[in-house]
Amino acid sequence: MHHEVLYRSKSCTCAVCFCSCDFKKKLWRPQLLLSVSSNPPSVLLLLLLLQTFSSFFSSFSFFSFFSSGPPPVPPLLSCSPRGTMALLSDRLSVYVALRVLVLCSVRVSAAVPGSSSAGLSLLQPYDFLYYSGVRAYFGGDWIKAAEMLERSIGTREALLGVRRRCHRDCGSAGRRAVEQLDSDLDGLWDLWMLDSVQQKAECLRFCLGRSVTPAAQLPVSTDIEYEFGTRNPYNFLQVTYYKLEKLQKAAAAAHTYFVANPSHLEMRNNIEKYRRMEGVNEEDFQDRELEREKHWVLYDAALQQEASSDWPQAALTWTGCVSETLRQMDECRLQCDVEPQRLPEDRGVDGVDGAFEKAAALSLSLLSCRQSCSSQIATRPGRISAQEDFLPTQLEHLHIAQFKAGDVGAALQTLRSLLLFYPSDKDSLENLQLYSETLGGDTESADTQPAQEIVTFVRRSLQEKKLLYFGVENLGFTFSDPDLWTPEDVVPESLRDVWRADKQKMTEKMEEDQLEQEVDDSGFFSGGPVHQVGVTITMDDEVLNGTNRVVLDGVMSEKECDRILQLAAVAASVGDGYRGRRSPHTPHETFEGLTVLRAVKLAQDGLVNQSDARLLHELGERVRVLLHSYFRSPSGLFISFTHLVCRSAVAGDQEGRLDLSHPVHVDNCLLEPETKQCWREPPAFIHRDLSAILYLNDNFDGGDLFFTNRDAKTVTARVKPSCGRLVGFSSGPVNPHGVTAVTRGRRCSLALWFTKEKLYRDMEREEAEALWAADGHTVVKKDEGEQGGKTGRNARSQATPEKSRGRGRVTGGRDEL
Repeated sequence: MHHEVLYRSKSCTCAVCFCSCDFKKKLWRPQLLLSVSSNPPSVLLLLLLLQTFSSFFSSFSFFSFFSSGPPPVPPLLSCSPRGTMALLSDRLSVYVALRVLVLCSVRVSAAVPGSSSAGLSLLQPYDFLYYSGVRAYFGGDWIKAAEMLERSIGTREALLGVRRRCHRDCGSAGRRAVEQLDSDLDGLWDLWMLDSVQQKAECLRFCLGRSVTPAAQLPVSTDIEYEFGTRNPYNFLQVTYYKLEKLQKAAAAAHTYFVANPSHLEMRNNIEKYRRMEGVNEEDFQDRELEREKHWVLYDAALQQEASSDWPQAALTWTGCVSETLRQMDECRLQCDVEPQRLPEDRGVDGVDGAFEKAAALSLSLLSCRQSCSSQIATRPGRISAQEDFLPTQLEHLHIAQFKAGDVGAALQTLRSLLLFYPSDKDSLENLQLYSETLGGDTESADTQPAQEIVTFVRRSLQEKKLLYFGVENLGFTFSDPDLWTPEDVVPESLRDVWRADKQKMTEKMEEDQLEQEVDDSGFFSGGPVHQVGVTITMDDEVLNGTNRVVLDGVMSEKECDRILQLAAVAASVGDGYRGRRSPHTPHETFEGLTVLRAVKLAQDGLVNQSDARLLHELGERVRVLLHSYFRSPSGLFISFTHLVCRSAVAGDQEGRLDLSHPVHVDNCLLEPETKQCWREPPAFIHRDLSAILYLNDNFDGGDLFFTNRDAKTVTARVKPSCGRLVGFSSGPVNPHGVTAVTRGRRCSLALWFTKEKLYRDMEREEAEALWAADGHTVVKKDEGEQGGKTGRNARSQATPEKSRGRGRVTGGRDEL
């Protein structure tokens, strides 16, 4: 073909096929040329994109700030404009070469060579599989529903795996072009660089096309993201497997859903029913999404080891937690790089016209996605908000644990890593001086540098923030910084006033939370009358050093204690779903439990006395009346859950024990001792308003109840168990509490929780009452006649606006067995 050349400085373009060439290199590149002569904003846009691309090329000196860590996938990937750009350093004109790709729909050019039926094995859209499963579910086709729902879950996981593999396999694509950069000083160096970007993008397109259908490469809707984010497929699966009489699979699905939705009452009831079904063991209640939560498992384990002062093990666990957190963040960032990005107009962003602007918007969206990984990884399953300063908090715990374990050199390195986030933190600098003095003349250890993976993380994050704030300042991009540690000099001068104001508001709010942290907003006011004959107030708020706390003695007689203990003994021998297994809180104790409904069924089977089962039921009402009066509840009070619990020390496994029988916690919110915050949101039982423990015996060692401040360390009061002793307290953040280790014998008590909302009343009690009614027995119920107040609202409304972040979405009764 004849090519008519249009001359522009040292570059040329063909008017027929829009090819460009370099006269010295004679390089022809198919591309579409756009001229933006003497346009500084366009130059800045181009530099933004070039800086974004630079993260892939650590070998090129101009981009040496990305010299460590594996190169990520190019930002302008499957769902973005791609091509080459040319910046002539000795000219005012910028030539941008864009080979236009259909945005937001990756086209797979051909099937794998040599395989005419390749499409048959490609991954299908998992959202289509999910909707097919849901349709089958509501149509009562349980076999198809189970198949399609499981395929949707498996296909989604496989898609993430394919993206991960392609990211790894295409890591070296385009390296040869990058190697030409330093040797091509007199040419169009950026063409070489962006040629490597294009090669990598083509590699990824081909890699994905070998395993994924074109439709499955499209972005899914936000509704689908929500469904899978809240684990709703498992909600459908647990009923489906129940209908198919596959109870072990139903139990696993129910548990997996419940982990992320612990306030879901129907699911809680279903799990209790599964526990009582023949053929279902405790091992069947597995979290199928546990792989994504390893860092939280380590985090909680490390906190428990700290609480028991096991510093060497805590240091090891915190180290693993930091490593796993970084790994999870890299995995999240990888998915941002490979998954398709929506065009600005598809995200509701107006005013983004032109190739430069769209390319910049897509690049900024990618960077914003990467930054959001900090929040995603710092959010527990079932929670709405992230834990602030998640990684710095781990480093702070780690260096303290290492120091107390005697490894001062490692503590010094970890502390220097923490100072990368907060270089002027007073406490950290004092600790730095302490560690240095402790090392004395060990100059080699004293000169220890921060961990390289933390250096890489901080450097990379700061560079991304700079680019994002550039987009905010110059392009109208919206960016919400997920980190509190972002330094001020990263923010452009024109944005700093707004940035400082937002930061000041956050600081003031945190200070207000600190001032209000000991104010009990439960609506209870201790000091009311106790009408039951023989019951005495042994300890009140003043003696217990707290708010809305009380200890009452004489609530049960010795004979009544013996009768309930006999019920517990039968539960241990017959089995009620717990069957004397190791406690979920410590391996040094076994755990047995019994509910009112289970007791009634044991009585129907002749295994326990009917009168003892009725006594267990009546004790709940007795406690409710006492506490309703003493705490002067202005509204009704309903029993939310009743649980007879026995903890037994494992013989021969108590030597050197340092842990607790039950770690410090709060009953209706998630306590964060390091920040002294308590978040009233899932997975906490946010509907609980009042807690009570009714003790049955004292012939054991340990097992004391203790209250602490929000730091979970400062003990404010202790209570020793004895028959008939009742401890009552509001369930909120003013009353963190735990249980010391049971080192000998068997400790039994009746745990009760109460709620102001009738919606969250204990449905098992009503089922038990229905069974008695069917047998011709009557049950005295004071709940209906004595209790007033509103009963139709969701208990989430009891939370304060600042701390309640519960979902507004409510699922129907479809998952009730």
